[in-house]
Amino acid sequence: MAAHGRAREMSPPPARPVRRSAWADVLFGWTAKAAALITLGLLMGILLALVVGAWPAIHKYGLGFLSNSVWDPVAGEFGGLVMIYGTLATSLIALIIAVPVSFGIALFLTELSPAWLKRPLGTAIELLAAVPSIVYGMWGLLVFSPVLATYVQQPLQALFANVPYLGALVSGPPVGIGILSAGIILAIMIIPFIAAVMRDVFDVTPPMLKESAYALGSTTWEVVFKVVLPYTKAGVIGGIMLGLGRALGETMAVTFVIGNFNQLDSLSLFQAANSITSALANEFAEAASGLHQAALIYLGLVLFFITFVVLSFSKLLLAQLKKREGAKA
Repeated sequence: MAAHGRAREMSPPPARPVRRSAWADVLFGWTAKAAALITLGLLMGILLALVVGAWPAIHKYGLGFLSNSVWDPVAGEFGGLVMIYGTLATSLIALIIAVPVSFGIALFLTELSPAWLKRPLGTAIELLAAVPSIVYGMWGLLVFSPVLATYVQQPLQALFANVPYLGALVSGPPVGIGILSAGIILAIMIIPFIAAVMRDVFDVTPPMLKESAYALGSTTWEVVFKVVLPYTKAGVIGGIMLGLGRALGETMAVTFVIGNFNQLDSLSLFQAANSITSALANEFAEAASGLHQAALIYLGLVLFFITFVVLSFSKLLLAQLKKREGAKA
């Protein structure tokens, strides 16, 4: 026993794991930093290219370009109000329709759906995101627009013909092409994105929180609004902003159904209009170098600014929500 103990005392200590050289950590850190800087550089490069390309229009029109509704390439007069209005109106209509529908889909899939239906239904909704935008546009033009004109616009015009304001909202030729049609098509397109994000963030809510709320007698509605939504608000707002960005930047589907009309005769929901993306798609290839091309690039710069404002607003909204949580605590 004594010899065995001395042998253990004389045995070398276990070898420590050899730490790899620090250059790997340094290389990884510089790679991550380079990726971030490249992304920032690309963003600044795009912004600079837009400003340089749009400078002739910026120099001639200034901020008056945003309030001018005349777009006449023949006369050399350009204003972006019609396109800006069409972009914002269609995106707003899309959000008003898509957010409640997406919330209902995510709520059903996470809280109410039977197990056998959850996976196939979720897959079917995600498959909608894989449909090309041009297919949505063709379907909207050939199938949805006639249905909208016959079964929605004409009955509404007959119902509100002599009603102030409401009659103006549904006025226009009943062809089913215009701002409302484009907004509904955009809503159908962004529902899969918003619903998928909402479903995923609802799923990460700790089950213990929901089960505790149920144990205290809360209904499903109360659990969702008092437990799930406060816990996942950042992800929910992120999903909504993702859908809004998709709506603002959509081109082909909007081009098919918005009407591509560069005049703003009324504020009717069925008024044919234009959007920034559809104007760029229709005119940029044929635009002569000079003021026409610069005005189109100016529209692209305005769309860039709108997207930046939307993103900044979402960040401010999240910051205000966190402040309110701190005040309540």
